[in-house]
Parts: sequence; structure tokens; C-alpha cells
Amino acid sequence: MTTSDTSSAETLSVALRTEALEQLLTERGLIDPEVMNGIITHYETNVGPLNGAKVVAKAWADPDYRRRLLTDGTAAIKELGFSGAQGEHIVVVENTPTTHNVVVCTLCSCYPWPVLGLPPSWYKDPAYRSRVVREPRAVLSEMGLELDDDVKIVVRDSTSEVRWLVLPERPAGTEHLSEEELVPLVTRDAMVGVAKVTAS
Repeated sequence: MTTSDTSSAETLSVALRTEALEQLLTERGLIDPEVMNGIITHYETNVGPLNGAKVVAKAWADPDYRRRLLTDGTAAIKELGFSGAQGEHIVVVENTPTTHNVVVCTLCSCYPWPVLGLPPSWYKDPAYRSRVVREPRAVLSEMGLELDDDVKIVVRDSTSEVRWLVLPERPAGTEHLSEEELVPLVTRDAMVGVAKVTAS
């Protein structure tokens, strides 16, 4: 069985267990399916990486907003209407040609939900949480991000008090794009620091 096959099997197994658990809790009257659907819809449509992408695009297009974002991330993000649980104190750090920030939570999976939604499974994985601190360049390479040897990598460890958000480098060739056109380019992974934003 290949790594891809194993990953697919694990994903299916988790999905089946989740569905079985939800059905059991519903049958016992412990959860209301309508409430659950409302929560899921909220995180799929109102909270998630699209919010973070709007923050990044605005920072790229508006130098004054970028300064406010890097000075007080929480307040600047709130200007765009994004706040709430897990977003009480967000610190934004900027990637540059010489410094690359990557985010982890070594204790659990603290994550800025208002701008990134729920954390992906790899972010919560013990292997990522331990290895990215010890060997960030190797982990990033395994995730498809190759950085030059002279680029300094800074690992930002999220806690219950501080959530980190990466302001990725704006890709070359996007100078003519509007703020709205920049939004679709920004990925969740780039805002965690395990990828870069590309122009296409």
C-alpha cells in the first residue's frame, strides 16, 4: 500500500467514525443535527481561509493597512470584520526574500480560526508539530516548499494566548492586480508558512 493509499484509507476511516458518532449522538438526543449543520456552515462560509486571504490582499494593496496589520494584527483584522473565538490575539509576521516564517503549535493545535478556519489535519499531526521545530527546512521541503540556504527560517509557536498569521510575500507579476483579484491567489498554506503564493 502506498503512502497515498494509506492516507486515503485513514481519511475514510475518520470520516466513517465521525459519521457513526454523529448518528449515535443524534439517536440519543445529545445533539441536534440542525445545530450541527449550522456550525458546519458557519465555518465553511463565514470563517475560513477566504477571510485571511482578504486580509493579505488588503495588506498587499494598501501600505497603511499593512503597517497597522504588522503593528496590531488583532485590531487590523477586526477592521475587516473578522474576530471571535481563537482570534482574540493574532500576531502577524511578514515573509521577505531573506526571512521565512512558519507556524506551528507544539502543545496542541492553537490556530487563528477567524482568518483560517479550522486547522488542517497535518497541522495537528504530532510529526509536524515536533519536526518543524527541529528541522523546519526538511519539513518544508517535504511539503513542496524549497527555500534557498541563505533564507532564515523562523518557527512561530502558537499558544492559547497568541495565534500567528503569516503575511506571505506578494508574488512578482501581480502589481497590476486589484485587491479583489489578489484574494484568490492567497492560500491557507501560505498564511501558515508552508507554501508561497504564486501568480497563477
